Amino acid sequence: MTSPLKQATLYNEHDMNKVIFSAITHGQPFQIRGGFDALGFRHTSFGDLMDPLIMVDHYTMTKPTFGAHPHAGLSAVSLLFEDSIGKFHNRDSLGNDFDLLPGDLYWLNAGNGVVHDESPRENARIHGLQVFVNLPKALKMSAPQSSLVRSEQMPVITGPGYRVRLAVGESNGIKGALIPSNYLTILDGKLLGDSTFSHQTKENEQSWIYAVAGNIDIVIGEKVVSLKQGQSIAAKTMTQAISIMTKASEDAHFVLFSGPAIKETFIQRGPFVMSTEQELDNVQRDYELGKLGTLRY
Repeated sequence: MTSPLKQATLYNEHDMNKVIFSAITHGQPFQIRGGFDALGFRHTSFGDLMDPLIMVDHYTMTKPTFGAHPHAGLSAVSLLFEDSIGKFHNRDSLGNDFDLLPGDLYWLNAGNGVVHDESPRENARIHGLQVFVNLPKALKMSAPQSSLVRSEQMPVITGPGYRVRLAVGESNGIKGALIPSNYLTILDGKLLGDSTFSHQTKENEQSWIYAVAGNIDIVIGEKVVSLKQGQSIAAKTMTQAISIMTKASEDAHFVLFSGPAIKETFIQRGPFVMSTEQELDNVQRDYELGKLGTLRY
């Protein structure tokens, strides 16, 4: 899925005791064809601190919107929140044809190119995130691969006032059902009034944190950043714990992405992300010639 969202302005970062934060960024609202409402976040709003993420859309989708579309040079990740209603029909040119259910995650490593489509079944209301994760240059022309993680396969980390789903990766000594090749961790968490959840980062990891619902405080070392609903922030940490908390009588829903940065330049052209304009031209031509495959109908 892609959107016509314009690039936002660059952030101003500052060093906070070996923690580099981006500015607090509010998602830009957009709608497509009356069936897709979203808040969009783009890497250009966070300098290089969102790396390896390229974009995140927090969306609600109620009817088919995009149709069959290509991807190349990135991983397209769909994370459905548990409050989604109904089934989300997923198809791609790898031969996959199945329904995502509330809470599921689908990781589509597009590599050198795939064709993909996701659409709500009748009467469905899909609530979740669509995420573009960059691939390093060495893997952009690799063969496509995919992984499906059902909600019931995701470990759930619980404690006083919190419940956090480990969608992929590792946290608090627990490994998820899927450890991506780039070691990205994705956490989908709920906090119930005056509670705190902590995730330990590794050396030179970067993290992107988003307040899906409610307000949260993010504590890294001695620094505290407050996010309101619909706001996000990116940070580079030095093997420090990220604590996410709420105040008394307030509930919140957050997501946290954390992993090593790729630190390579790239060029994005809609659903394609490559290292050079020539590579973009090549994959565009391959798509037009049908070399990225087709969907089963």
